[in-house]
Amino acid sequence: MTSGESFYGGIPVFRGFTSLMDPALYSPLPEDWSIGIADIVDSTRAIAAQRYKAVNMAGAAVIAAVTNALGGREFPFVFGGDGAGFAVAPHDLELARAALAATATWVREDLDRRMRIALVPVSAIRARGLDVRVARFGPSPNLSYAMFSGGGLAWADAAMKRGEFAVAEAPAGTQPDLSGLSCRFEVMPASRGLILSVLVMPARDADPRAFRKAIEDVIHLVERSPDGARPVPPQGPPLKWPPQGVDYEACTRRGGPLLVRRAGVLAYTLFAYLIMRFDLKVGGFVPNVYRRQVVENSDFRKYDDGLRMILDCTPELERALSDRLAAAARAGIVRYGLHRQDAAMMTCFAPSALRSDHVHFIDGARGGYASAATALKAMTAAAA
Repeated sequence: MTSGESFYGGIPVFRGFTSLMDPALYSPLPEDWSIGIADIVDSTRAIAAQRYKAVNMAGAAVIAAVTNALGGREFPFVFGGDGAGFAVAPHDLELARAALAATATWVREDLDRRMRIALVPVSAIRARGLDVRVARFGPSPNLSYAMFSGGGLAWADAAMKRGEFAVAEAPAGTQPDLSGLSCRFEVMPASRGLILSVLVMPARDADPRAFRKAIEDVIHLVERSPDGARPVPPQGPPLKWPPQGVDYEACTRRGGPLLVRRAGVLAYTLFAYLIMRFDLKVGGFVPNVYRRQVVENSDFRKYDDGLRMILDCTPELERALSDRLAAAARAGIVRYGLHRQDAAMMTCFAPSALRSDHVHFIDGARGGYASAATALKAMTAAAA
């Protein structure tokens, strides 16, 4: 397997998150693949304006647009809160480029944000002595999420922010196919004390073995918490009507004036709300099964050259994590950012409610990963 979708589909799925740092789980991307990167410019200002839901919607839109452009074929991707990263085979490169370009235009025109986008050849990353390796973590029997190691994804992100490998926006008015993208659930208040956004990266010239040990220590601390500190309630996120995200979902629809699209979303979400509220079975759709899958499929922890987690924390767990990370930072092993908030939020990508592999991206509701990244940058600047 050197190229094509057979590469990613051939990587075995691992189930225990505690095994995350085992290098044997990761397979090098084929040399002729490319890395796609996107992020929102000045997400800090969007957070200050209480528009972080728009920022999350933009990041998830990248994944939805590329997935739909590829006809639903599997490819490795990661959601980063205010952006996303993914990898594509050469025969999918131009489809991914067009989807990225259209998404950037949509983000500017419909969400009033600016998105940087880039496509970086894996060969360019390896020329810098770095790599991109991919593993597949299965949080449930329903689906798997990609994990990235090797330093290449982080380098590609930095290169994009320097203006390298940039992809130009599509012409004005270009609309990506965002079918299945929604944000109908309400925010999820912390039930154990607080929602903690965690971002941990290796320090410059850190010993890889020491970094692995620090990450494994953090994961083991989290695993002791009930349900692994998952921020999604066991019964699923709260659902109300009209949903908070009705305007954002209306923007994802194609064709017609926004008011007409909004009316259509309101009608459809009312129908969906009544089905869920009264536990009505419709065709092959069973509300309780879907709720369980939403919980199981939630993407609240991941690895993309660094550990990202959104945790429903007790104060004791927060202190234990802070103490372990602070000790590792003093030893020159990690850089990290933590952000405390009172709730988490969910953005969903469900092309079909009848399939079990619907994807649910989790972030903090009051700044999330972007605020944790700001804290990490401050730590890096202080150490420079």
